[in-house]
Amino acid sequence: MTLHADALALLQGWAAPSPAQERLRRRYVEHLRAHPDGLDRGCRPDHLTASTLVLDTSRDAVLLTLHAKAHRWFQLGGHCEPVDESLAGAALREAREESGIGGLVLDPVPVQLSEHPVPFCGPDGDVHHLDVRFVAVAPPGSGSTVSEESLDVRWWPADALPEPQPDLVELVELARARAQSSSSLGGGSRRAAADHPIR
Repeated sequence: MTLHADALALLQGWAAPSPAQERLRRRYVEHLRAHPDGLDRGCRPDHLTASTLVLDTSRDAVLLTLHAKAHRWFQLGGHCEPVDESLAGAALREAREESGIGGLVLDPVPVQLSEHPVPFCGPDGDVHHLDVRFVAVAPPGSGSTVSEESLDVRWWPADALPEPQPDLVELVELARARAQSSSSLGGGSRRAAADHPIR
């Protein structure tokens, strides 16, 4: 199965958590049906991207990156690449590359969709990223490294985000709820204390 076919099948079958998310799901599906290159960064003015919100094992802290170009705190993620065979795989690859953490456990079902303009994505003016967001849990004791795409990467309390924009707050809430209930993420086996320092 190609990446495009995987993304289309995934989004066609995804159960959106709200009417707003359902509207985005339909928008993404229409985009993919109209654009065989709809996941390529060269597809203008819109293309799909993949990202991951990384949680610690307590589900009480999230790993965010201070984006080098946007100068804002985001979940880990980015563009799909030719090596990617699935959207979930792209999200996991990006999370590993940007965090330096091996052993991330990813839920392969998206938790949130987010469409947003990105003025720094190429020379042709604003591009819309149609982001597909997943959740992963880091192994106990995970530190992190800073990639060339970031100014900083650090753990934050889930209830004290550095830039609590509504979109990010919703993502954290959806991701924590999924992690608690997902057997693939070890739902129901919370640790009593954080397993890394929160700065």
